[in-house]
Amino acid sequence: MTDNKKSKLIILTAGGTGGHVYPAEALAQELSQRGYRLMLITDKRGQNNYHGKLGEIENRAVLSGALVGKGKWFKIKSLIKTSLGILQSMWIIARRRPHCIVGFGGYASFPCSMAAILLGKNLILHEQNSVMSRTNRFLAKYATAVATSFSKTKYAPSGRRVTQTGMPVRSSISDLFTQQYTPSTGNRIFNLIILGGSQGAKVFGDVVPAAVKMLDNKTQKRLRVTQQCRADDVKSIEKSYQKLACKSTVSNFFNNMPELYSSGHLIISRAGASSVSEIAAVGIPSILVPLPTAADDHQTSNAAEFKTHRGGLVFSQKEFTPEKLASTLNHLINTPDELVSMSTNTKKFAIIDADKRLADLVEKIIRRG
Repeated sequence: MTDNKKSKLIILTAGGTGGHVYPAEALAQELSQRGYRLMLITDKRGQNNYHGKLGEIENRAVLSGALVGKGKWFKIKSLIKTSLGILQSMWIIARRRPHCIVGFGGYASFPCSMAAILLGKNLILHEQNSVMSRTNRFLAKYATAVATSFSKTKYAPSGRRVTQTGMPVRSSISDLFTQQYTPSTGNRIFNLIILGGSQGAKVFGDVVPAAVKMLDNKTQKRLRVTQQCRADDVKSIEKSYQKLACKSTVSNFFNNMPELYSSGHLIISRAGASSVSEIAAVGIPSILVPLPTAADDHQTSNAAEFKTHRGGLVFSQKEFTPEKLASTLNHLINTPDELVSMSTNTKKFAIIDADKRLADLVEKIIRRG
């Protein structure tokens, strides 16, 4: 660690949802190990709510507001707040003189990213999804560099300014890449994991217990179901499983994801960028059900590689019925070789060193000045 690096400040700016926070956290850990000073700029909703490395570094809040999908007066108020947030960010940047700003999207990241552009500072954008968000789409026109998670990212600018770094995932997850998938055979327990993303995926609570109920008693007894859902739905879903022969754990949050991934045989999940990147890194066979209301249907695009390379099954939400899921589960549980093949195929397009690739890009931009 050199004194030169110690003197260099890098500002990270991100919205408060997991899709933005996880890659920012992974990059913060990597840059910190390389000796850089770090600061996080977000809005008041996110301030002091971060954990890990992001919770340890200096955290500043600025005003921001969403401009999409709301009424006229809400948009006017948001525009005023965002404008003030840009001024606040410009003051922080001018005073602290960072060598680079890295934006991870979300409207909370817009004021700081825009301030970097207006002040002529190096701005690197990281786009998590395979369809660039509206925020990053606008900022990308003026950014120094754009890092993408997927090989093909819709609306990303063309040319050498774009680099595929992958989606940084937590090291505790990426470390599982070398673990070989072990199928459940005979009468051994089959671990089924259901993750609904930040919105809880109510449809999973409606469909999965009903599908499990359609399985024969012998298959039900082999199942251990671990299901994440909205807090309001925990009791009703628990009640559904109590009537069945399977073992079940239902919660709105799990803090032992590496353990769950490590022991999982099949996962049912939304197709957010963090989710699909973690699933690929672990190599767990999957059934992906993209959120139909996601902006620009980006989750369907995120899941495309799984479908193309036979690393997982992709169902639209309309297709995701108890009858279809029961048939699929019955087939996969009793065809372990197919699950092994899905695991192998999934790992082929995983990028497990995305945090290092993104940190390399940051250092490259800093060296260029």
